[in-house]
Amino acid sequence: MAAVQDGSIEPEPEPENEIKTETSNEVPGNPGDASGGVSPTAPVATEKPAAADSTERQTLLAVLQFLKKSKLFESEEILRREAGLLNEIGDSQGAGAGGAGMGGGGGAEPESGDASSLLSRVAGAVAANATPAPAKVTPVVTGGDDQPDVNVVLAAYSQQGDPALYPVYYSGLKRFIDSVLDCHRAELSQVFYPLFVHMYLELVYNQYEKEAKAFFDNFHGDQECYYKDDLRILSGLTKKEHMKGNETLLDFRTSKFVLRISRDSYQLLKRHLQERQNNQIWNIIQEHLYIDIFDGMPRSKGQIDSMSGSLAGEAKREANKAKVFYGLLKEPEIEVPLDDEDEEAENEEGKPKKKKPKKDSTGSKSKKQDPNAPQQSRIPLPELKDSDKLDKIMNMKEATKRVRLGPESLPSICFYTFLNAYQGLTAVDFTDDSSLVAGGFADSTVRVWSVTPKKLRGVKTAGDLSLIDKDSDDVLERIMDEKTASESKNLYGHSGPVYGISFSPDRNYLLSCSEDATVRLWSLQTFTCLVGYKGHNYPVWDTQFSPYGYYFISGGHDRVARLWATDHYQPLRIFSGHLADITCTRFHPNSNYVATGSADRTIRLWDVLNGNCVRIFTGHKGPIHCLAFSPNGKFLASGATDGRVLLWDIGHGLMIGELKGHTDTVYALKFSRDGEILASGSMDNTVRLWDAIKAFDDIETDDFTAATGHITLPENSQELLLGSYMTKSTPVIHLHFTRRNLLLGAGAYNP
Repeated sequence: MAAVQDGSIEPEPEPENEIKTETSNEVPGNPGDASGGVSPTAPVATEKPAAADSTERQTLLAVLQFLKKSKLFESEEILRREAGLLNEIGDSQGAGAGGAGMGGGGGAEPESGDASSLLSRVAGAVAANATPAPAKVTPVVTGGDDQPDVNVVLAAYSQQGDPALYPVYYSGLKRFIDSVLDCHRAELSQVFYPLFVHMYLELVYNQYEKEAKAFFDNFHGDQECYYKDDLRILSGLTKKEHMKGNETLLDFRTSKFVLRISRDSYQLLKRHLQERQNNQIWNIIQEHLYIDIFDGMPRSKGQIDSMSGSLAGEAKREANKAKVFYGLLKEPEIEVPLDDEDEEAENEEGKPKKKKPKKDSTGSKSKKQDPNAPQQSRIPLPELKDSDKLDKIMNMKEATKRVRLGPESLPSICFYTFLNAYQGLTAVDFTDDSSLVAGGFADSTVRVWSVTPKKLRGVKTAGDLSLIDKDSDDVLERIMDEKTASESKNLYGHSGPVYGISFSPDRNYLLSCSEDATVRLWSLQTFTCLVGYKGHNYPVWDTQFSPYGYYFISGGHDRVARLWATDHYQPLRIFSGHLADITCTRFHPNSNYVATGSADRTIRLWDVLNGNCVRIFTGHKGPIHCLAFSPNGKFLASGATDGRVLLWDIGHGLMIGELKGHTDTVYALKFSRDGEILASGSMDNTVRLWDAIKAFDDIETDDFTAATGHITLPENSQELLLGSYMTKSTPVIHLHFTRRNLLLGAGAYNP
């Protein structure tokens, strides 16, 4: 593998490279919006009580004292003025200027305008505690690693101390949302799931086990169907001890659940919670939710459902506004010599083969610099070796014979079925020139096959190599040992199942990753392991070489992706931010970005140069298992256990398509060489072909759409389906287009 000549991306200390999950302490809502967040305050009474008895007077004084202790000075002053108690607490004069009031600046009007009813509700709440004034409970920090953060939330609940109120608060909010207009109901219904989870967890944390079970049984049926797997896990957390050490649960508590809501819908929710004095729910919203407010019409149920489903809600709009250089790098000039095959072709129609510089026909390579492309020197890339130049020449020659695909010209499909794969086939990859295929197996072995008549040969022993004339023209052929020639080679070294494999672009190396937490680099000249890369702490699910070689990416159970260089033992970059396992990785065609898919149902795009997360895509309802970039670098396709294929516009950071048809997990995605056809393979034993050009051309992404995320997807994706092809009984786990656009598939026969 050629090393980088102009320097390399230097490794950095691990903590500096981690991209931590955003846990902003901002009030929910748009930071620039005065009404983006609300502190729970007492509503303004519109009438003074005519003659308050002594009990009501004591209650009112207790409330005023509580507001003062809570530093809600403005609310305290308003309530004193309306109740005619300006001289009762003299030391609070002038304190209102520093108080925390409503973000909008105006008081909320009570529903009935009757102050007596307000006081009776407050008195009832105080009487429940059997004390003259609400006792302020100091949260107890137990010292556990995952305890302090949750106690901040629990402190507000401890003031009431009545677990019977939790279903009352939740059902009250549910009745309100059910009563609003249809246009607002879909948006406000998004708060049900995060509120349900946090209220249940806090009941469990406070050891109200029976109340928690009753709360779960009563309201889990109200949640969206795409959260059923999460709810099943949640139902098993019935004791406080179960919460300790649960990493996914810890991330859910510490990461803010993002909801995207229109301003009108948000104002309805805010007004309701203020009028009802529902501080418990409002505290959860402030602590654990981030409400991303936008101006405009509320989104429809279909628009919301298409973007929902991830562990942490939708992505913040700010997360997808960074500039992404998705264009392709300028290819170096390479002269293509005419060989005998080209000269023979001249006899047919003059000189058709003189089109040798036609690199644009690949749909992915261009001589001109793309305005959206990164600078050529943005990241150091390896220089081309002579063998690389020869391979590019062969690629260009193959491109002249490529079949132009389209709705009227579908590709032929050749399927490689692994028979008697009792070892358990877990991963497959083809070389770019389609001459080799490799399989990873659950018995910890990697096996490489030649799919051409040319057999695989190893290098001669050191003694035999010393007898070879190193200056001869065919020295590369002479060093190969014909005695070792065979159709396949086994690679031994891993101590656990192999989950991912990837050939280098020059076909000299093979990467494999395993449950043993290592990534291994194998030589395809000697068929031995050259390096074992150790950095992950848990199983590594996927790995892939950069399109230019030298760099590679890996991701695994530790929820972290790592960028490596073949000549470095330590990772160059560490990409941290996913809330669950990273299940698939993919390099962008220009090698400046990497995409990662995760079991948290999100896709993240990372900048290789600085390690920043520049895109977060949400919409899948299950763990993501495959990714594919379009040849021009503008689009990304993803497949998951929900059986859907989603299409993404990288530049705008938007979902632009949804392909439905598969009935099981989508494990393989591949664009044709010209980018006109997208092939998908699934565990439902089918290969499906989709019209990618029509899918991308039918979507218009204007500035308003990009700003609000309002995407209306076509209702019927079957119009984009060009063909569906069944295997006999073989799940499809890998797809590959040859340089001439023949589609290759692979999987293990499952009788």
